[in-house]
Amino acid sequence: MRQQILIFAGIIGFIAGMIFMLQGLGVIRYPPSSFMVDNHVWITRGGILAFLSAILVAGVRLVPATRKKGED
Repeated sequence: MRQQILIFAGIIGFIAGMIFMLQGLGVIRYPPSSFMVDNHVWITRGGILAFLSAILVAGVRLVPATRKKGED
């Protein structure tokens, strides 16, 4: 259960990071009055968020789940 929650959080973080990057690049211009549009600071922040989220998902996938005694 914990692995599924961490993977879900990592995927959401990756998607958010990519959206931040695309807004910073000016590819996504929604909402038009957003302070993030064409602001290059958000390219870096979005990239960092996407990278860390990808590491989270990869780390969760690589570490085996531990089971309590008596569980199948």
